[in-house]
Amino acid sequence: MTDTVTTINPTNEQTLNTYTLLSLQEAKAEIDKCHKTFLSWRETSLLERAKYLNQLAKLIDDNKHELAQLMTDEMGKLYQQGLQETELCAAICRYTADQGPEVLAEEKRDMQGGRAIISYQPIGVILGIQPWNFPLYQVIRYACANVMAGNMTVLKHAGNVFGMAEKIEQLFNEAGFPTHCFKNLLIDGKTASELIEHTAIRGVTFTGSDSTGKKVAERAGKHVKKTVLELGSNDAYVVLDDADLNTAIEACTQGRLINNGQTCVAAKRFVVVDAVYNDFKARIKEQFEQVKLGDPNDENTGLGPMAREDLRAQLHQQVSDSIDAGAKAIVGGSMPTGTGFYYPATLLENVKPGMPAYDDELFGPVASLIRAKDNDDAMRIANDSRYGLGGGIFSSNEKQAVELARLHFDTGMVNINGYGLAQPNLPFGGVKDSGYGREHGGFGLREFVNIKTIMINQ
Repeated sequence: MTDTVTTINPTNEQTLNTYTLLSLQEAKAEIDKCHKTFLSWRETSLLERAKYLNQLAKLIDDNKHELAQLMTDEMGKLYQQGLQETELCAAICRYTADQGPEVLAEEKRDMQGGRAIISYQPIGVILGIQPWNFPLYQVIRYACANVMAGNMTVLKHAGNVFGMAEKIEQLFNEAGFPTHCFKNLLIDGKTASELIEHTAIRGVTFTGSDSTGKKVAERAGKHVKKTVLELGSNDAYVVLDDADLNTAIEACTQGRLINNGQTCVAAKRFVVVDAVYNDFKARIKEQFEQVKLGDPNDENTGLGPMAREDLRAQLHQQVSDSIDAGAKAIVGGSMPTGTGFYYPATLLENVKPGMPAYDDELFGPVASLIRAKDNDDAMRIANDSRYGLGGGIFSSNEKQAVELARLHFDTGMVNINGYGLAQPNLPFGGVKDSGYGREHGGFGLREFVNIKTIMINQ
């Protein structure tokens, strides 16, 4: 087993850096230090914790250009989208600092024969196992909530964004948090899995594939440790017969290609009713054909490289297997030549159950165009997935769309007449094979706390 990890720039395929991995014993020693810090950090006031989070937000703002460039270099994100990610992360810090003292405040309730206090107490060290696609955001969203709650946070980041992992720890330390309040561990997946058993680890939050997430949950479950899972998805964006097609085309294009198509809540399946299918197809085809593939540092680029060569190869295999099974590529679908891990904006139609493009998550700039008979059939197709993270509905009848979203869309989140990513004040998470638990909106603040009841009898 190698004890080093080398990061590669996906745009030019040049080596960025080489990192030495911690051994299991070294990682355990760091967690022990985190636990020691926890014993004092849990005594700090909510207002004091909030002060540090506000300072962290300022540092993210001050370092936004460096952070965005690091994202571009390590995983190919468009530079301008990297700046947007830093803005979201700073907003999450500030929202958590503002809302944390209220959400985590003790509650007093009457009880028969006396009174009671409900106290939200931290539980210890929380292990975060996070992916590369939003390398700052994925970490900030769980770390901020947990340090606000009084927990310690340790990070196992994806190997291709170890530079960002180190930078995040540096920012926490510069913000004034005690050493080991947030700790980056340069470890591999096997070591991270074994760390779940460490007695000081009290919970695990994981973002990644549903297959790996199930293994993480199983291992944590054996030791009765709580998990929050944000797993894959195959989000359906449903275009009903009364939809404004200009709105639908714009949102679906953005929703599929943002972050070079590597987003868990991307618009991956376009489910379009027969009445508007041909018009939608012609216009979305034109949009995909116009996407400029190129250097993510160029502000005119619409689509940069995929993060790693193996991820591109896997995506192309899924596309090829779907075509072999009867799907048709009406845009893209061919592996580019030349330097960089590029893959073109691709639109598949004639997509049916049993194909990867229908059943599985395609984590790249590939959309599946699926024809539905009518509105009811469109909703049936949308829910015909083992996943349930997000989705979308396009309709000129807002009341109807809201009703469908509320009662008939089996997902954790639904966009109506548009596309949007995470918001600091709204809960984020899914159902079915997309996982469980929620982050943001104050909900993540209570995921890893002991809701303690203190009964005062008189």
